Amino acid sequence: MKMKLHEYIKSLDSGKEKIDINYIIFFQHERLVHLIVTFFVGIAMVLFFIGFIITENVYVFILFSILLCLFIPYIFHYYYLENNVQKLYDYYLQSKRITKK
Repeated sequence: MKMKLHEYIKSLDSGKEKIDINYIIFFQHERLVHLIVTFFVGIAMVLFFIGFIITENVYVFILFSILLCLFIPYIFHYYYLENNVQKLYDYYLQSKRITKK
């Protein structure tokens, strides 16, 4: 997904392609899915950490550690999606301003 978004923005920057609302909708949907996954992984991670504090069970800490290892890349990927979808919004607004002139 990251590669598709990168290639699409690169083609927009070079002027090879015009902005298409379908791509924005597609990447918005992808961003929403990653937000939901990141949110639930974060909640589960916090719950496992609280469970470890209460029970002091090593297996619960292992589950917390696994989720922490997943959560950090999710944050970076969501950050990338968020910023680049915002960039697509800017391209879309620019194209609307140009066509109105």
